[in-house]
Amino acid sequence: MSIKTADLCDEFDDQIQVAQPLFLDYGGRIMFQGPIHTLKIFEDNSLVRSTLEQPGQSKVLVIDGGASMRCALVGGNLAVLAAKNGWAGIIVNGCIRDSEEIAAQPVGVKALATNPRKSVKKGVGDDNITVRFADVTFSPNHYVYADEDGIVVAEQALT
Repeated sequence: MSIKTADLCDEFDDQIQVAQPLFLDYGGRIMFQGPIHTLKIFEDNSLVRSTLEQPGQSKVLVIDGGASMRCALVGGNLAVLAAKNGWAGIIVNGCIRDSEEIAAQPVGVKALATNPRKSVKKGVGDDNITVRFADVTFSPNHYVYADEDGIVVAEQALT
């Protein structure tokens, strides 16, 4: 069951962080929530693929791509993989591509923008560490709630 981020702010304001309103909705689901799994990468999406190949168990993959606008970190094939493997959503501090294909998938995707250029594939990055962007700290196994109004993070499930 999903709850609106505005309602979470009203009820749990002292227990949550609210991300700066930098992200646009691209996925087939606008509202999504779940435990956080993080990646810290820069212009290399190799770890994104290997992570999304694993069972998602309704988690949200939070990708700190350093806000790079030079290439995409998630595309249509990765959105299909996320949906197939049970990921609730993906939040990208960076760009996506294949936005029409991503919109057709039953998974939430928020990102800063689109860019048609693919990333490099060197397998470089950090998996499941605490990352910080948009004035929010995203820690593994904390909870994220996202909808059309924004992104809210809490240390534990609020619903």
